Amino acid sequence: MLTLQQAARGFAAAGSDPRLNVLRTLVRAGPKGLTVGEIRNRTGMPASTLAHHLKILSDGGLIEQQRLGRSVINRAVFDHIHELANFLVSECCVDAEAETVKP
Repeated sequence: MLTLQQAARGFAAAGSDPRLNVLRTLVRAGPKGLTVGEIRNRTGMPASTLAHHLKILSDGGLIEQQRLGRSVINRAVFDHIHELANFLVSECCVDAEAETVKP
């Protein structure tokens, strides 16, 4: 289970339109991932801006990067993304259910 600080770091990393766009692009690509050039082609983002956003996503644990020769493959970290989603819904409706059980 994620701590509040870990969840906040992950959500902050995805917390901009461009980074969310990059993350969704990598999620759509699946476990194979994409090179920086492929992400750039799919998002239309300039290389320097993309590098900045990839670093933030990586620091937040949402993506992993692997160097293969001259290319860097970027992949979504699906386990961490699922943990973040579960963090949000793990206590869904607990307070509402507690109110209906009052004696």
